Amino acid sequence: MIILEDTRQKPDRHKIKHAWFEANGIEVRRTKLYVGDYTMPVSQQICVDSKFSISELAQDECSQHDRFKAELERAKESGIKLYILIENESFTLKGGVESPYISKLEDLHRWINPRLWIRKNGKQAYPKAIRGQQLMKICMTQEKKYGCEFVFCRPQDAGAKIIELLGGQDG
Repeated sequence: MIILEDTRQKPDRHKIKHAWFEANGIEVRRTKLYVGDYTMPVSQQICVDSKFSISELAQDECSQHDRFKAELERAKESGIKLYILIENESFTLKGGVESPYISKLEDLHRWINPRLWIRKNGKQAYPKAIRGQQLMKICMTQEKKYGCEFVFCRPQDAGAKIIELLGGQDG
């Protein structure tokens, strides 16, 4: 099987996926994609845009909102089904506060943004950092408006999840 990977995707951030692809006989060819990070060579009507963490998704939604929104609009206008695959694990912050593993969009309200726990000179450094509840509402609105779908998985499952989302077709 062959899949296409966008050349703007940083390979060094995705070693676990690449190792899974290689171990499962999937050839990855790099090329510039119209939307997303992964697609099939024969039909690009399904694309997967991968995020290595919920924090990356939050950054895209906040500081890179116009770029991210433009990608969602391009996909919708072109009739492309765009999945946004967010890799994540549970983690513990200072003070023992735990942000759980998120397996579906409806649970994103439980995510705790690590930026909210950063302190400078005894004060919260980023008091306006997005919270899980806000991020969930934004993503739900985008699903309705653009027809995209937010999917969550653990990093070790991302390679298999990409193939599943793409339909597992031979390319």
